[in-house]
Amino acid sequence: MPAGPPGADHTHGHDAGTLARLTGSGRGRTGSPARGGRYGLLLLVLIGTYLLAAFGVAKLATELQVVLFAGILLIALRTSPLPSPWPAVIGAVTVVGSALTFWTSLNGRNGTAAEDLWKALLLLMAVIVVVRRVLAKPTVTIQSIYGALSAYLIIGLMFASGYAAIDQLTTSDFFADNQPANTQTYQYFSFTTLTTLGYGDFTAAESGSRSVAVLEAVTGQVFLATLVARLVSAYRGPDRPEPPGGRGLPEDVDGPGDDEDRD
Repeated sequence: MPAGPPGADHTHGHDAGTLARLTGSGRGRTGSPARGGRYGLLLLVLIGTYLLAAFGVAKLATELQVVLFAGILLIALRTSPLPSPWPAVIGAVTVVGSALTFWTSLNGRNGTAAEDLWKALLLLMAVIVVVRRVLAKPTVTIQSIYGALSAYLIIGLMFASGYAAIDQLTTSDFFADNQPANTQTYQYFSFTTLTTLGYGDFTAAESGSRSVAVLEAVTGQVFLATLVARLVSAYRGPDRPEPPGGRGLPEDVDGPGDDEDRD
């Protein structure tokens, strides 16, 4: 028979279990990474997707973008805390819709407005899922920074797809001065607008396109000034393990001899 009151062991075990869950079984403040909180792979895929479109053949990059953007959304869903039915439903719709879009692009119907709108929709869903997960995390970790950077890149790719769709839906040229309009130039224009660099070599020709470009510039500035800046300022990294012997008194941080001075 255990010594002590009958409920003592149960209470101690309950407190220990609660403490272990809160502290990650003694692994520091951040503990082990929570399910769905890792964004390193997503960030690498996004960088690779951008570079493929920037340095690849235009037609090949356009065809593969549908598959890559679908993969981006599926990776983002893996990190999502959505209730159990929704990730499966969104994932199934993503696979079916992207497969149909990819099939039509292989059959010579490349660069349609529906295809570009589908890409923009995939990326919009991805950025919503990523930002929602980053904001839901109780602590700011390096994975939160990766997630915010991933969302920033997704926004740039999303607006690039939107510009391509606008070009397909309108009769006039998208860029002024007869500048070429393709996947590479859309992405170049999108990210220079998102970061408000404003080189001036590519400018939107029509008022509607210019309005969307202004919206992207505002979105980029608000995103950097609010979410990314807040996460970076709040990030402290994992706590160092405590030295043997336990903590010192709060007064000890002021240096030796302060306690005696106050006495």
